[in-house]
Parts: sequence; C-alpha cells; structure tokens
Amino acid sequence: MTDAAAPGAPARLYSQTHPDCRGNFHYQGDLYEPKEATPALAARIDQHLRDHFPDMRFATRTERFSMGRKITAEVLDCPADLTDRDAQNTFIISVRDEMERFGFSRSNALQDYFSTSFYADVRIGRAYWAALANRRGRKNPVDAVVSLAAFKKRVKPGDQLKLIDAPTGHRALGTTRTIISVRSGDLIFEGKVYLEFPRASAFACDGRYVRVAVGQEHDPDADLLYEWLPQAAA
Repeated sequence: MTDAAAPGAPARLYSQTHPDCRGNFHYQGDLYEPKEATPALAARIDQHLRDHFPDMRFATRTERFSMGRKITAEVLDCPADLTDRDAQNTFIISVRDEMERFGFSRSNALQDYFSTSFYADVRIGRAYWAALANRRGRKNPVDAVVSLAAFKKRVKPGDQLKLIDAPTGHRALGTTRTIISVRSGDLIFEGKVYLEFPRASAFACDGRYVRVAVGQEHDPDADLLYEWLPQAAA
C-alpha cells in the first residue's frame, strides 16, 4: 500500500479522506486531469497500476452508463494469498486508492448529493484464483498442450464434452453434451446450455481433457473438467 509520507506520495489518499462535520466529502487526486477522455484516463490508470504494483497483473476496462463512467481494474495475478476476507479488503483499498488519484469526488450524504469524475471498481478475477491454485498444486492437472485459441479453431459442432469433475453439487456432473455452435466467447450445447470461455490462463487442454478454472475465494482450485469427444470423421 502507498505510504502517504513517502517522497512523491500524495498528501492524502482516498481511503484516508473523511467527511467534515456537515457531511461534506471532497477528494481530488494529485494525478487528476480535468475533462480527460475515458480511453486516455483508462490507459494512464492501467500504466500506473503496472508501475506501482510491478509484481501483479491487471486487466483494465471501461464502461459508460447513464450516471457516468466506470473504470474496472481486474486482478489477474498477485503473489499474495487473498482467500482471507480482511486481506482482500486491504488489497482492494490499496488498489482503489491508486485509481482514485486520477479523479475527484464530491458528496454530501445528508443532502443526497454525489459527483465524481469516474467510478473506480476493483475486482479479483477468476484468473487470479486459477493462478493461486497453480501455485498450491491443482487437483486435476491438465497439460496445456492445446492453447485456448487453438481449441476454438479445432473444436467443432457435433463434438461432445463429458463433464467428469466439477464443484460438489454440480447438477451436470457426468453429463455428456453435444456442441451445436462455437462462438468467439463461448460454446453452445444442445438445450441452449452455454459454456463461457475463460481467460487463457484459466484454460488447459491436452487434446483429450479440457480444464476450465472457475475458482473463487472459498475454493480457488474449483474447476470444470471435461473429456473432449470429437465427432467421428465421416
């Protein structure tokens, strides 16, 4: 986390700023630039996070909606174990503080007033839990022989995937489903059941087995393990 007393650090961070006795809250980051376009703002935040947290990986994306705009920093990998809720909260605050340095916020809860240059969101993505599980040792190791990009090209409608392992209670465990469509972001099975492709780091295929990491804080090593049954050539 940034040390506010360190040379070059801002005088105060977002998490260290509090409302006054009348409920007025005002924060303006030291890296704020008025009227900055969203793509430029997101690019600056992305580069700053990479520089400030060099041992971590992030994916930054933007979103616009009626109330304004949001910039989300998704954590893809981090050397720390974030399974503990307090560790998660501390980590999220530290990342958000660095994002908020690029914006401003003014509000008064008593007057139902709020204005901000952008909404900052920090998420711990599935790719992080997959990376953590890799460091701990996976229960269903699958050699990454076929990349996700190659799998998308090789898998065809008519192929089948048999779910041979999944988190406890998964209702499709043991089910074999036929693929009816392959799209850029997912597979569609018969019965309009979808399998969303994960990030490449959460996917592994050795040509026979397909492993999709679906971990979260309670079970970082959770996965969907399929047996790939290509359609017999005519």
